[in-house]
Amino acid sequence: MWQFIKFGLVGLSNTIVAYIVYAICILLGCNYLIANFLGFVISVYNAFYWSNRYVFKENPEKQRDARKTLFKTYIAYSTTGVFLNSGLLYLFIDCWHINSYIAQVICLLFTVPLNFILNKYWSFK
Repeated sequence: MWQFIKFGLVGLSNTIVAYIVYAICILLGCNYLIANFLGFVISVYNAFYWSNRYVFKENPEKQRDARKTLFKTYIAYSTTGVFLNSGLLYLFIDCWHINSYIAQVICLLFTVPLNFILNKYWSFK
């Protein structure tokens, strides 16, 4: 449970980073999908850094390959942050005409729990 709470705190900072990048890009006139992708790239590295140091600490007996873990982290977040999130954004914004800022917040309800599961049981295993 404590690990999930720490993941939630890191996820909160990650979400803030992604949302700030997304909002700035939207304000600068970027397409919402491009804004989402840029937010994704920057926020996933943030998530990897803090998850590796704070949430899913290494076992001293087993050294984790940082490059492999970073790669797996990008794949895990790609599943939720690019494919699922972008699909949901398309549905919410283009089909249901929900405001782009609100749509991104709604997407978090789907992506955050899935991110934890993928990171805990695959990326940082």
